[in-house]
Amino acid sequence: MAKGYSARRGFSNGGGASMKQAAMQQQLMKMQEDMAKKQQEVEEKSFTASVGGGAVSATVSGKKELTALTIKPDAVDPEDVEMLQDMVISAVNEALRQAEEAMNASMNDFTGSLGLGGLGLGL
Repeated sequence: MAKGYSARRGFSNGGGASMKQAAMQQQLMKMQEDMAKKQQEVEEKSFTASVGGGAVSATVSGKKELTALTIKPDAVDPEDVEMLQDMVISAVNEALRQAEEAMNASMNDFTGSLGLGGLGLGL
């Protein structure tokens, strides 16, 4: 009879492999929960950027949704609407960049601690 073979269990090494697999599955489930929690924490934050000396301010959520836009009255010049438009775009883009950066940092902190570099995933 082959070493490690049992008519009841088939080929095994005494059940240790299935226990290791179950522990690994539990660890993966915990990592998924932790990652989802970190993502939710970032999504609940707000990111604000101001341009033009505070003339235009934009706030976005961690979900990258614009939640507030403030334009000071002195920023409104009917003769130069393009400048106001540029300031709005700049403020929104900067706030979105901050939200993206926070999400990436949160995920990099998490995945960096996993030691996945050896898997060739480019993480």
